Amino acid sequence: MAADRGNLAIFVRRGTEDCRVCVVGDVMLDKYFYGEVTRISPEAPVPVTRVVKTKETLGGAANVAHNLALLGCRTTVVGYIGGDYHGESLLARFKKRGIGVGGLVKTAAPTTTKLRVIGGHQQMMRLDFEEMSPAAAREEARLIHKAEKSLAAGAQAVILSDYGKGTCTAAVCAAVITAAHAQGVPVVVDPKGGDWGRYRGADYITPNLRELNEVQRAPAANEDSAVESAARYALRRFHIKAMVATRSERGLSLIKPRSAVHIPTKAQEVFDVSGAGDTVIAVFALALAGGLAPADSAYLANLAAGVVVGKLGTYAVSREELLTALKR
Repeated sequence: MAADRGNLAIFVRRGTEDCRVCVVGDVMLDKYFYGEVTRISPEAPVPVTRVVKTKETLGGAANVAHNLALLGCRTTVVGYIGGDYHGESLLARFKKRGIGVGGLVKTAAPTTTKLRVIGGHQQMMRLDFEEMSPAAAREEARLIHKAEKSLAAGAQAVILSDYGKGTCTAAVCAAVITAAHAQGVPVVVDPKGGDWGRYRGADYITPNLRELNEVQRAPAANEDSAVESAARYALRRFHIKAMVATRSERGLSLIKPRSAVHIPTKAQEVFDVSGAGDTVIAVFALALAGGLAPADSAYLANLAAGVVVGKLGTYAVSREELLTALKR
């Protein structure tokens, strides 16, 4: 696959801006409070953290859209947000990055937000603001309509980014997959949980090994033959066409019913998988939208993931970083 690097570099440098991808899923806001811990509270046996820096970033399906936008892709996002400060913050960040927000549906539930308190280099606490139950039928119907409208506007690939927060219900997934296939558009799924039946008919699914093992009769080891066998069982069981399995330090595998390509990754000084799955699905779908072959798309996604795991925390890869990785 190294012989294709020149063409891949041309695509990353100039071809991504012609691509249009729609992301449907659980959009989130990630908040970080960084501080110093020097004493224990007199009120309770807990550390007192003096906050010295705060940060807000796009998380969940929003991070998938962020990855796409940084690579120059014309991106739209479909999901739920609340009418609160966190929702306004998400909207502002989407607009700043040129991500289309016409697919967002406002609900009475809070915007899904994860707040992390970091003392030194140690995460001390995480606070989640979310409503886990599915949206009302009327709101779900609006979401489906907006997804179908985005597809009709010319999306070349669709991502279902499921974080288990209630957006990717069986009805939403079925409607998106049906609408996408009516337009001849591939659907790529980042799954959550063991109920993959709602993704039936999707073109690609991108689990990590832990997620793949959630739908197995017995856990598969992180070996090529075992992963192939587990993947094909899942593909048959859920009627999905192909799988891009991410395997941590073992790289990535593109597995179809009768073929498989295993792509190793390079060792990193830092190996933090936070957000790596978002990067894999974003780059893979972007490459498919640009007309690249699935194997080349998987190779490019694996390179991008290699950049991300070398960073601490959730991270979106830039075009320049991906080009540098290709040169190496």
